[in-house]
Amino acid sequence: MTEPRPAAGLLVSALIRRIEAEGGSAMVIARGDAIAGAILLLLADRGVLDKIVERVWRFDGGHGLEAVGPADPNEQGVAGDYVARRRKSDPDLWVVEVDHRDAERIAGEVLL
Repeated sequence: MTEPRPAAGLLVSALIRRIEAEGGSAMVIARGDAIAGAILLLLADRGVLDKIVERVWRFDGGHGLEAVGPADPNEQGVAGDYVARRRKSDPDLWVVEVDHRDAERIAGEVLL
């Protein structure tokens, strides 16, 4: 028997509400499949992009956040190019920009 998992759209909504409740901001850049879409996060602090992470399934069990994309996401245009390539190959991908000093920790608490 498989274990039920929360829908991607529900997880994204919960993340946005949690970030905003803690004084940050979050917005959906690209809407993916409401049920099974992968989730890509652009993590920023005060408008400065720190890291790009993706919610991934770990073969040892459970989900994790894995750093993906360019080594320096702040380099002119590289984050946008990366997101465009990912969306082209996976149109079901959610892309969410999260701006909070503890964005990665909060995302981990909500998404994992």
